[in-house]
Amino acid sequence: MADRIEVGFKPGIMDAPGERVKKQIIENLNLAVRSVRTFQVYTIDAEITDEDLALFAAGPLSDPVIQDWAVNRTLARNFDWAIEIGFKPGVTDNVGKTARESLGLLLKRELNNEERVYTSVIYAIEGDITQMDAQLIFSHLLGNQLIHRCTVISGHDPALGGKIDAVVPKVKGKYNDSVNRINLNVDDKRLIKISQDGILALDLKEMHALKEYINNPDKILKRKNAGMGEDFTDIEIEALAQTWSEHCKHKIFSGRISYFDEQGKCTIIDSLFDTYIKGSTEKIRASLGKHDFCLSVFKDNAGVVKFTEDYNIVMKVETHNSPSALDPYGGALTGIVGVNRDPFGTGMGAKLIANTDVFCFARPDFDKKLPPRLLHPKRIFMGVREGVEHGGNKSGIPTVNGAIVFDDHYAGKPLVYCGTVGLMPKELHGKPAHEKKALPGDLIVMVGGRIGKDGIHGATFSSEELHEGSPATAVQIGDPITQKKMTDFLLMARDKGLYNCITDNGAGGLSSSVGEMAEDTGGFILDLEKAPLKYNGLAPWEILLSEAQERMTVSVLPEKIEAFLELSKKMEVESTVIGVFTQSGYFHVRFNGKTVAYLEMDFIHNGVPVKEMTARWAPPEHKEPVLPLPEDHAETLKSILARLNICSKESVIRQYDHEVQGGSVIKPLVGETMDGPGDAAVIRPLLDSMAGVVISNGICPRYSAIDTYQMMSNAIDEAVRNAVCVGARPDRMAGLDNFCWCDPIVSDKNPDGEYKLAQLVRANQALFDFSIAYDIPCISGKDSMKNDYNIGKNRISIPPTVLFSLVGRIDDIRKAVTSDFKSPGDMVYILGITRPELGGSEYFALHGFTGNQAPQVRPKTAKGLYALIHKAINQGLIRSCHDCSDGGIGVAVAEALFPGKLGLKMDLSMIPAEDIKRDDYLLYSETPSRFIVSIDPDKKEAFESLIEGLDWACAGVTTPDGILEIKGINGDIIIKISVSGLKDAWQMPLRNF
Repeated sequence: MADRIEVGFKPGIMDAPGERVKKQIIENLNLAVRSVRTFQVYTIDAEITDEDLALFAAGPLSDPVIQDWAVNRTLARNFDWAIEIGFKPGVTDNVGKTARESLGLLLKRELNNEERVYTSVIYAIEGDITQMDAQLIFSHLLGNQLIHRCTVISGHDPALGGKIDAVVPKVKGKYNDSVNRINLNVDDKRLIKISQDGILALDLKEMHALKEYINNPDKILKRKNAGMGEDFTDIEIEALAQTWSEHCKHKIFSGRISYFDEQGKCTIIDSLFDTYIKGSTEKIRASLGKHDFCLSVFKDNAGVVKFTEDYNIVMKVETHNSPSALDPYGGALTGIVGVNRDPFGTGMGAKLIANTDVFCFARPDFDKKLPPRLLHPKRIFMGVREGVEHGGNKSGIPTVNGAIVFDDHYAGKPLVYCGTVGLMPKELHGKPAHEKKALPGDLIVMVGGRIGKDGIHGATFSSEELHEGSPATAVQIGDPITQKKMTDFLLMARDKGLYNCITDNGAGGLSSSVGEMAEDTGGFILDLEKAPLKYNGLAPWEILLSEAQERMTVSVLPEKIEAFLELSKKMEVESTVIGVFTQSGYFHVRFNGKTVAYLEMDFIHNGVPVKEMTARWAPPEHKEPVLPLPEDHAETLKSILARLNICSKESVIRQYDHEVQGGSVIKPLVGETMDGPGDAAVIRPLLDSMAGVVISNGICPRYSAIDTYQMMSNAIDEAVRNAVCVGARPDRMAGLDNFCWCDPIVSDKNPDGEYKLAQLVRANQALFDFSIAYDIPCISGKDSMKNDYNIGKNRISIPPTVLFSLVGRIDDIRKAVTSDFKSPGDMVYILGITRPELGGSEYFALHGFTGNQAPQVRPKTAKGLYALIHKAINQGLIRSCHDCSDGGIGVAVAEALFPGKLGLKMDLSMIPAEDIKRDDYLLYSETPSRFIVSIDPDKKEAFESLIEGLDWACAGVTTPDGILEIKGINGDIIIKISVSGLKDAWQMPLRNF
């Protein structure tokens, strides 16, 4: 019989979680609620005495100063309705797992696998609500039916009697050794149905490739000799679908495209990746010659570049869009802990030193009716924020950089970009640390968390649009505490030289990790029954494909396995030998000694057919606005500052720990009051060196509506100029490209697929042109190609979006510069020409227009300017530097004023401009490659001498009065307003998030 412990706040102690939920119910659901009290519930399914239950409740589960506890009775009293929410069977329960560990320590014994602690939360509500309202609170606010179970209890039910029965959400699965065989000798209609029903995400051409392989007489003979039949097993089909998925194989980027430009000229592109991304990086590295700082690009889990004489920097950015659409919290948490494993599993392993997160949501005040299966954007926003917070903060990794973009086209799928930076020794045991290789005879060892049904079909699900059949099993909840223990152990094992190769169990689980590592040796034998499971009930194919979190795969020499397992036990991390790497040439999987998968390694990795596609480009045309001049320029500036893509993100930033590890130099918020926007992060990972890592990003999806070529070029330029602002070396920058696209494959349900594919081509062309122009090699990247919602007649596609992340170096962190003005009397300069480029701008969007003239990057001019800014920063000539981006000069000068008490007098007639005769256009044009810098008047001569020949002007001076005063082009004062008034408008929209 299970026991139940409740913990709640003592009378008179504020219930902060309850107050927060009360506020959300009133604001979001408009229900008349007077109070909400919360009670944490622990259900103990273990052999335990009443005395130990009391010790457990009074000890690790409660704080005696502020909390009460009760065993097998409820603390909830005087409520109208109570909602108890817990996890469904099999869903990761991190708090329950920690409580179970505490129980084992209390009992001074090791609990068996059947003894568990499960958690839930009671929300006891007072108010004039109905049972239906209580169900609404669960489904729309507090829970997710995919992962949560819910019980609604009436406070007026006399049967309650102060007791709520314990519910044990145990997985009651039975041992499952079933292996099904799949006959592909069927017609095309049936082949497609097999793919759809199995969530394989394989098209007809790919299904035919499978059919051809399995019918090959030579293959049949070899399979029979291995004890296999003439049909694929479900394990083989699932492994092939995972390996060939868009998520893993990038079939669109590696396919053949016939691209027709606007004149109808056709260009054949054999692989966007090889031609534009890999091609540009190879060209740049060749031009750098002996100055090439890249070490490992496009061949491991993350990119590796040189940092100092003794250390390298590793970085990777991933997306977790589809799972975050279903469960924002779990999807985002898994996204951040998942990308943590990429740098960690690169080379021989890297210490994780920083996280970066960029989110794209629909507006939180989205007021349109949502189609089926979509969560409200506000709920997605809050869940994603919390998930990344819990994943990053609990892992002890600082979140130092990020951004949030709002557009209602992200209502179908949010974009959740998560990135991680690692620090790697240059050498380990006399070998380059960025290199690794599994050897024939190495043992396959799975390390970390156990395998469950969570995360099954994650790779194939992420290769599809969101539809009615999108699987709940694709949802995962990461466990950062378990992962931290695992990474600490593996770093120790690395330093002791106990393994030869390491990679993470990401998309596709063991199928992916073991299959990829086996490319080094040419084959493997995997015994699935040896893999540790969270519970019974998983079929063999599920064990192989599960993406359950917190796991790595390592290859260990047989003579080192004893030492490896001994250290693993000492560090309380589970490690299990599950197979061996071979030279057989086969992907060989057994279950209880019987072969259940036997595929040629070459076929599983290289057998996917090349995708043939057509792209047609035709520039879109938008109405060009003719806007009236603003009646009140100050009010217009306030309106721009209050736009969601410009306003302060402080309420979100404050949830993330950017100080852990003690290396942050320039933080996400800067200035005297530490609430101004920083341009880029600077961290100092080595405390015996002044060298710093610079992390920035660029993302400009608004320009995609005009031309994705301009979107991509502006994203690159934004990332570069943000890094330049803080003092990064322009000659030591590396990029990471993360493409998120709407479906670019033409079909009956996607008739404009050829146009979307042309947009993808143009973005890649821009990446090639501008990475070469700036000498920035791409070291890693990722694409997510099916970011659409399609149920019934409802179709929502994201705007084509690329996040361009940048990792760079600053030689001396003491010379780093922030964006805020420093002292009264400083001279303020505008660097760069402003042009009438407002297409896709926030100013046009404020008036409901897109326009046609997107900002155009001029790399030759920009590159020269960036070099001189870096030189000026190194010479100590610049006190502050801030780039002009969203909202143009008007927003940039306001942001530079916000984190202090200064004012500014500025004259627009002094600003270098071309073809602009309107004050508003000069203020809000988003022409790229421009900066606002401030200098000490004593350094005027030296600074102006350095920038001679560039386009610049001294356009203002800082004042001590806290007033922003701007003269228009004709000399009249058009804005005179307190900076505090502007700042309030800027901070208000997301203040309570």
